[in-house]
Amino acid sequence: MGNWKGLFYWLTLETFTERLIALGLVILVLMILGRIVRKILGKISKQHLIANNDISAAFMQALASSITVLLVTLGVAVGLSILQVPERFVAMAITTKEIIMVMGIGFFIYQLAEVPSIWFEKLVEKQKHSVNRMFVPVIKKTIRLMVIILAIIQIIQIISDKPITAIIAGLGLGSLAIALAAQDTLKHFFGSFVIAGDRPFEIGERVVVDGHDGPVESIGLRSTVIRTLDGHQVTIPNGELANRTIQNIGKRPFIRRLMNITITYDTPPEKIQEAIDIIKKILDKHEGNNADLPPKVYFSGFNSDSLNILAIYWYHPPEYWEYMDFSQKVNFEIIKQFNKAGIDFAFPTQTVYVAGDKNRPLDFGLHKVEGS
Repeated sequence: MGNWKGLFYWLTLETFTERLIALGLVILVLMILGRIVRKILGKISKQHLIANNDISAAFMQALASSITVLLVTLGVAVGLSILQVPERFVAMAITTKEIIMVMGIGFFIYQLAEVPSIWFEKLVEKQKHSVNRMFVPVIKKTIRLMVIILAIIQIIQIISDKPITAIIAGLGLGSLAIALAAQDTLKHFFGSFVIAGDRPFEIGERVVVDGHDGPVESIGLRSTVIRTLDGHQVTIPNGELANRTIQNIGKRPFIRRLMNITITYDTPPEKIQEAIDIIKKILDKHEGNNADLPPKVYFSGFNSDSLNILAIYWYHPPEYWEYMDFSQKVNFEIIKQFNKAGIDFAFPTQTVYVAGDKNRPLDFGLHKVEGS
């Protein structure tokens, strides 16, 4: 009954100025009411979040973020409908009301884009191997971009008073120049979907792209951000990234180490074999060993100033700092065992042959030819 009395009071206001002031007061009251309701909805959202109802919590948060705008939009729309605007401003008032309604509803849907992205993220968590997690931020940003585009088209329709089909057709004729100017942006936009479809990496994984080594921080509609190991932030456009060679270190199943251990040329064969046996014993069933990839040790070749022993082992899982600790232990143990066995490590040397040395004659086997 009170609402009807309020409406009756509004209708009985005689002057335009009185109704305009009343409309301003109504909007002020709605703004205050919106702030109160926003706090209530925010508390409800937190309760749903604590109860692990992420989707309903996101919906309540979206409603809380836009409730003030929605109430004010409703108040302005109803107020302008009842407000007796002078004849020459009627068309302007109707247009203003429609634009405000589009903006208010569009703002609510823009905030609501968080809900499908959270739903999709929960779906990804259930099906880890079927859908890439990278789609989640791309989906949210795409929905919000589409909401903005549709809201702009709707506002253009209201202002121009033309059907949407005519506006889209007009945009189609005039969009060629825009598309040419924005072709790089469009390339990067579609590149984000190519990356998400191919799944070369996920957020948080360490990658190497064009010498930039570090974890992936974020994937946007236009570019991907990598935080390098020395702390620098590198932004790579998705259109270019989709055509680059990407080394995904985060997906490696192990870390392989290849060692070249050099010993001196005067090491006798039995000592070479002993060196190989020492390394094999150190690496036998080592920490991080996988039975399918046992360590390999070989006398692999002759360097210019040393004999080369090649040792290869694989460390599982690929935890870098644990791998470095183990490699340090291996290095110390090899030095310790070689020193104990009297096996000398090689270093760059030169051998000088002295003329007249009976053990190393300089005639190189040349003999005087008879009769010459």
